[in-house]
Amino acid sequence: MSDVAFRIEKDSLGEMKVPAHALYGAQTQRAVLNFPISGMRPYPAFVWSMVAIKRSAAVVNHGLGLLDEQRAHVIVQAADEALAGVLNEHFVVDPFQAGAGTSHNMNINEVLANRANQLLGFALTDPKKPVNPNDHVNMAQSTNDTIPAAIRLGALWRLPELLQALDDLAAALRQKAREFDDIVKSGRTHLQDAVPVRMGQEFGAYARAVERGREKIVQAAEALRRLGIGGTATGTGLNAHPEYHARMVAALSDLLGQPLFTSDDLFESMQSMGDNVYFSGSLRTVAQDLIRIANDFRLLSSGPTTGLDEIRLPAVQPGSSIMPGKVNPVMAEMLDMSMFHVLGCDLTITLAAQAGQLELNVMMPIIAHNLFEMMHVMIGAVNAFTSKCVVGVTANREKALGWLAKNAILVTALNPVIGYANGAAVAKESLATNRAIKDVVVEKGLLTAAQADELLDARKMTEGGIQGSGGGGG
Repeated sequence: MSDVAFRIEKDSLGEMKVPAHALYGAQTQRAVLNFPISGMRPYPAFVWSMVAIKRSAAVVNHGLGLLDEQRAHVIVQAADEALAGVLNEHFVVDPFQAGAGTSHNMNINEVLANRANQLLGFALTDPKKPVNPNDHVNMAQSTNDTIPAAIRLGALWRLPELLQALDDLAAALRQKAREFDDIVKSGRTHLQDAVPVRMGQEFGAYARAVERGREKIVQAAEALRRLGIGGTATGTGLNAHPEYHARMVAALSDLLGQPLFTSDDLFESMQSMGDNVYFSGSLRTVAQDLIRIANDFRLLSSGPTTGLDEIRLPAVQPGSSIMPGKVNPVMAEMLDMSMFHVLGCDLTITLAAQAGQLELNVMMPIIAHNLFEMMHVMIGAVNAFTSKCVVGVTANREKALGWLAKNAILVTALNPVIGYANGAAVAKESLATNRAIKDVVVEKGLLTAAQADELLDARKMTEGGIQGSGGGGG
């Protein structure tokens, strides 16, 4: 820091050199020096949520007669600037830091206090600055109740964006289901031939899986709406007005534009990270389904000359530095890698959540970081997969029908008429002689040609029911 202009700030441990123009103070600077771990900074969702708490607290404490109008007014002004992203450069604490998130909390407190003082006309170096980060910005609060509340608020803040991304993906898959509904193709189970399905049925199932995953996220998010703000250090609410908790929940609900609820047990809301684990688990559930869908896309588009080649994915970039003309399913691969990362974040959250002791979980900073990262990566990956892959998928009808024509498992439709044992014998001979099922079954005298044609209608097979239930031969 010798080449950088600095000022002297003080905290309970003594003096610290702080970059001259930084809005943060001594405690933030200590964290910067102590935790040069990842080079990352807090997610915008976390900053927004913490600032929203500070803004609401200034309004509530003023309304309760605990904070004077002048200080409350400039804290709100500073918070509004931060909510608009104007002060982002000053939120600098690494997510891998001291337990509970005290450094995060003080970073927010110091920035808002110093900016509020500037708004009152005081220089950062003025020892008479009237707004104090602890006494005024942090009034009626503790790291221990603000960080848990911020995790919940941040997830809810990004929730509409995540739900929209999943809605768009489901809609794109639904459109492809309609577009491909007339294509009858070979079904596959165990990666082996199975009875026919329509390609539209496959894509409709993908869409429904995404829709069901969205429902799980919405359900899990409901638990996040219960806030424990006002519990202060241990859940007792020490140093907070008796009306503070309820008023804060109402103020934050207005700011977020979503319903929030008071906690029926402030101690539990501070001790347990269970609601975050539940929400993270809903994201994990969606992630594993997205991996499955992406892998189906890769498999169905494999080849093209030596694979299934039943669908064609948009060619968005060359696939090889050595093999000319090669195009890879890169968007599906991207979705896989992104969702693997989401699964890893979920595991971190689970491990961190069970590591709490007694009145506090000190692993909250990494829970916050990973939860926001899960949402951020999922939003970006799903949007890219939808716009650059799904909407441009085309069907290779000729190849799909070609594979179906070779599928000896079509004999399954004949079971109600010729029996399982005869069907197995027909399938075996069909595969061994490379002859059509119809030819073998007619040759064996099990059905007439007309009966075989009716029973082996692949389209009818995709509609369920018992083939030949109106009668049939042998």
